[in-house]
Amino acid sequence: GMFLVSARIVIILISVCLCVTITDSIGEASEPPPLPPHPRTMSAEATAPQETAEQQQPEQVVTPWDVDAGDGGIDYDKLIRDFGSSRISPELIARMEKLTGHRAHPWLRRGVFFSHRELDRILDLYEQGKPFYLYTGRGPSSDSLHLGHLVPFFFTAWLQKVFNCVLVVQLTSDEKFLFSKKGLTLEDTYRLGHENAKDIIACGFDINKTFIFNNMDYIGVLYPTVLKVQCVVTANQLKGIFGLTGSDNSGKYGFPAVQATPSFSAAFPHIFNGRTDVPCLVPCAIDQDPYFRMTRDAADRLGYVKPALIHSTFFPALQGAGSKMSASDSTSAIFVTDTEKQIRTKIKKYCFSGGRDTLEEHKEHGGNPDVDVAYQYLSFFLDDDDKLEDIRKRFSSGELSSAGIKDELVKVIVPIVQKFQRARAAVSDDVVDAFMAQRELSFQ
Repeated sequence: GMFLVSARIVIILISVCLCVTITDSIGEASEPPPLPPHPRTMSAEATAPQETAEQQQPEQVVTPWDVDAGDGGIDYDKLIRDFGSSRISPELIARMEKLTGHRAHPWLRRGVFFSHRELDRILDLYEQGKPFYLYTGRGPSSDSLHLGHLVPFFFTAWLQKVFNCVLVVQLTSDEKFLFSKKGLTLEDTYRLGHENAKDIIACGFDINKTFIFNNMDYIGVLYPTVLKVQCVVTANQLKGIFGLTGSDNSGKYGFPAVQATPSFSAAFPHIFNGRTDVPCLVPCAIDQDPYFRMTRDAADRLGYVKPALIHSTFFPALQGAGSKMSASDSTSAIFVTDTEKQIRTKIKKYCFSGGRDTLEEHKEHGGNPDVDVAYQYLSFFLDDDDKLEDIRKRFSSGELSSAGIKDELVKVIVPIVQKFQRARAAVSDDVVDAFMAQRELSFQ
């Protein structure tokens, strides 16, 4: 997803005393503190009063720096309970459709974007004719983007279109330099930022309403607000959220405020005419929620408007829930540079199947679409709800084989990737420069 923080993972034991100290320091009483206990660090004593069958299941770890679902996949209802966010209800989706005049995006209708913080407040503002803006970003550590990387950008492009609002996109070359485990130089991450900007632009953003910036270029404007955020976020908070220790470089402690700052309109005086009260909506994967709870707490302390959030589920690796997508493993994902032949081969050879061991068993008992990666990918990229439901029924009954559902996926994915590749090829360096120029935008 968006805003991945490549911090070194350190397991932190959170004592009851520390929890009390942190809770006392939080200004946002209506939400859980911005330092949720790490799922692997909750002691038996801490969890004993609430023992349920759920706790007998393998632990899932979902933090800004580590996502580990085990073989069973992510329990998103549990995440909503743990993080204290709200599920996006059918009523909220219906209200969005009524206000915008557009049918909800398939990812809203199908629960890909499933959780939120104060999305209803954003809709209130829109109904009143008051402005808000969108904020998303990319950590440029690789030029090998896969389909999962594009999900937040495709969805953000849709939000920009239906709400007709300004978008700011942060390229965090500084973060990827400071947190790099691969020895990336600052020059490497800056170059990758420029290349990744082309991928972002190819997702279909409005140049008159979009400002893409690299922190390396824009830090002078950001810095006054960054300092204010740094002043109200403690080192203990950063240690708890990102697993930082005394041996980490000092830049890692300074960076989170840089990523928080674009949530505040004060960071963009050339767009918002110096206004500091324009609200922000952040589309992101649910693993980033603890990070933005820190940002929302900082907003309370600074008198800024807290950013609203809309959370997505995770895009699955080809091999299924127990594996992870990686730019270093070309078989783990479909990359936006893949050819039709490569896509077809990956889907046929590596896509985890929810079908039975033999065709005869499959025809008799049917397949499991809940674990079948081809079906999961179709649920992301097949727009036709009726056709998706027909595929689900036929696969579940055994009428549609594992090979057959993979064929259906190839027919859907190849045109999407090829369309993206054509759009990407049309993005010149001059177009990138135009999107990244500090300029007035069409802000209403």
